[in-house]
Amino acid sequence: MITLTHFILLSFALFCTGLYGVYIKKNAIAVLMSIELLFNAVNLAFVAIARYSLPNHYYLALKDQSMDILLTGQVFALIIIVVAAAEVAIGLAIVINMYRIRDSVDITEANYMKN
Repeated sequence: MITLTHFILLSFALFCTGLYGVYIKKNAIAVLMSIELLFNAVNLAFVAIARYSLPNHYYLALKDQSMDILLTGQVFALIIIVVAAAEVAIGLAIVINMYRIRDSVDITEANYMKN
């Protein structure tokens, strides 16, 4: 049986993988993908905690009904997805501008855009 601990461990592994990508990668696209991985790890944790925070006797009482009463994790996940979409749009605009100016998407050369 899958428990909350399994989901939290998976979320932690995804988060660590995303942090590794942010700190190690030099390519701006790879860094943006790593940031998305961080967001997805947090989404997984929020949804799993929201699912397992409701005691089982409530779920047994709700089986005949069509609604769940605890959607806080899903609402936070939706907000994070909206923020991630905005981050991708702005990040890709910056990367495209950096590529037009420097012909490279290397992050170590990003400080030359200060002009």
